[in-house]
Amino acid sequence: MSSNQPPATEATLPSQGPGSPASWPRRIAALLLDWLAGNLLAFVVTGGADVWDATSGLVWMPLICWYVLVVVSTAVAGGSLGQLMVKLRVAHLGGRRISVFVAAVRTLMIALVIPPLVFTHDGRGLHDLASNTAVVNAA
Repeated sequence: MSSNQPPATEATLPSQGPGSPASWPRRIAALLLDWLAGNLLAFVVTGGADVWDATSGLVWMPLICWYVLVVVSTAVAGGSLGQLMVKLRVAHLGGRRISVFVAAVRTLMIALVIPPLVFTHDGRGLHDLASNTAVVNAA
């Protein structure tokens, strides 16, 4: 007996409204806000040192701060600071809360750049497929 239902392990996202896949402009805006927050935190953590000067030895500090901010906020609040600001969230398709481990692996894959650029019809990148998550509209 066959059915047209997706397998039980694959959640179907609504096409509109809360829980629907986030649009690319909002995702990019969230990423830019996160990157700004990471850079500002790096500036504060280093006491105002020139973290953007490649010869300063602090050139990795903005990326490290971005990574920590995104992992912590995704695990604690269900989305990065930028995502929450533009009313997006990261939803685990199994209905579970996003663990620190899942948030860490997912964010590491985003930092590699290629995984987010390879995506499905509903906008789920390789980082989302690997972590069984999706970036969805919160409201």
